[in-house]
Amino acid sequence: MGALKCVEQLGYIQIDTISVVQRAHHHTLWTRVPDFRKEHLDALQKDRKVFEYWAHAASYLPMRDFRFSLPYMNAIAGGQKHWHTPDKKLMQRMIRHIRTEGPVMARHFEDTGEGKSHFWGGSKPAKIALEQLFIEGELMVSHREGFQKVFDLTERVLPSSVDTRIPSHEEFLRHLITRTIQAQGIASEPEIRYLRKGIKADLSRQIQQMIHDGEIVEVKIQENPTSYYSTLDLVETAASTRTSKRTHLLSPFDNFVIQRKRIAALFDFDYQIECYVPKHKRQHGYFCLPILFGDTIIGRLDPKADKREKTLRIENLVLEKSVSQKEQLTRQLASTLRDFAEFNQCTDCRILKSNDKQFVKDLAKLLG
Repeated sequence: MGALKCVEQLGYIQIDTISVVQRAHHHTLWTRVPDFRKEHLDALQKDRKVFEYWAHAASYLPMRDFRFSLPYMNAIAGGQKHWHTPDKKLMQRMIRHIRTEGPVMARHFEDTGEGKSHFWGGSKPAKIALEQLFIEGELMVSHREGFQKVFDLTERVLPSSVDTRIPSHEEFLRHLITRTIQAQGIASEPEIRYLRKGIKADLSRQIQQMIHDGEIVEVKIQENPTSYYSTLDLVETAASTRTSKRTHLLSPFDNFVIQRKRIAALFDFDYQIECYVPKHKRQHGYFCLPILFGDTIIGRLDPKADKREKTLRIENLVLEKSVSQKEQLTRQLASTLRDFAEFNQCTDCRILKSNDKQFVKDLAKLLG
């Protein structure tokens, strides 16, 4: 299945709750797998091909990589703080309940009003206990009902064929390096250890060892002082591959753009998601999607899927000043917008605002 190959290629797909358009995990897969449908990801989870856990954020990961989550699970279970101080007694009660009564969702339990608000939202003690057991590896998400997690004992979810050997520190670093390069093509050292603490020196040594052994190569980009790393096969493939002038609308949580400094350095594109910015301070819109045209990010658009009106509203479309080949871009973007509207169960697409009135006028004609 294309969706599984995509998850395995990228290493993880970030999960997000914002739903002005299709949620990030579905959007990211659809961008790369044109015939993707939401039920495909549900099926992969139920078939135990992917599992939910923490990458740099809540994510779907390939089940084949399960063992590389074990060091973090064990660290949290051993006392490393994640988000709050766990209630061990309540956690044990939850384990006993699930063992005898079966899988549960947080909504099955009443809110006693005794807990403190936390990262996952709300203050229900049972939800906090379930999430803590999940991050410690005692529970897994069996599947979801709607967007609600269904928790069960790990021993009842994890297939017996899955490798559960705890990786050595070297194995973990090698996995981190190769997975990042596989997903991104090239990666710098800070990008490889993105949001991971305490591994800087060890990672640097491991990179140098893999260069010495011929497993990876150092790559320099013209006028960019940063050292990037890749494999010889990927470098040779990139050198002989022509970039298609297709257009893609990227989720703000897409693996391609999630590291904002990388996008600024490689694509000269200053990007910030503004849903967390006060409304009066937003420059481009609540949930702007970067627009990739061939190998260039040429702008952003702020969409909202109005399910009742079946209309994809583009609240704002902003093109970079350096955009060229506008006639070809107009055709490509019109096609992509039609497909994106359909993906969001919309039959119409309307553009309400833009910094390029003529471009939007031409685009509107093609959209009909």
